[in-house]
Amino acid sequence: MAKYLDVHPDNPQRRTISGVADSIRDGALIAYPTDSCYALGCRIGSRDGLSRIRSIRNLDDRHHFTLVCRDFSQLGQFVHVDNDVFRAVKAATPGSYTFILPATREVPRQLLHPKKRTVGVRIPDHTVTQALLAELGEPLLSSTLLLPDEEEPLTQGWEIKERLDHVVDAVLDSGDCGTEPTTVVDFSGDAPEIVRRGAGDPARFE
Repeated sequence: MAKYLDVHPDNPQRRTISGVADSIRDGALIAYPTDSCYALGCRIGSRDGLSRIRSIRNLDDRHHFTLVCRDFSQLGQFVHVDNDVFRAVKAATPGSYTFILPATREVPRQLLHPKKRTVGVRIPDHTVTQALLAELGEPLLSSTLLLPDEEEPLTQGWEIKERLDHVVDAVLDSGDCGTEPTTVVDFSGDAPEIVRRGAGDPARFE
């Protein structure tokens, strides 16, 4: 059964956050709130966590996973960012955007798009997520908590606990965080391409 953790949205309890970070290091898969909607998250190197995310969401090998980073310096360890892209991404972070970029060697092969060798990255503007990332000290491997054949992500912590009780290890609940996933912008080509329109204003990349 999954642990259900009620976390204050503005002043997350440090002991709780520290315990969740320890669980992630030990291989736990969590459901957690972000500035767009709930997401599934685990440690980058967790093959079991990756497998469970694929199973829960029914994802194929072409799905772009996302590394949720604390700040821009951490993001820069995992993707290649040229000067023009740097300015565009920097201006939109932290925020409800996911950027698809060429990955560095720091990214495990199983997380890469099989043909493009790219990965998604983002820096969320959410107090609880930022507290968790600070405690963890590394990005979270993440994917939107959108179940197969459903049009909107799950938004209530108690419902996530009920429906995913035996497939996730913990649910962090800090209140409603919306139903709109991030806006996804692909910077791996010659010009930015908006792959998904979501919570972030896409106009700045058009």
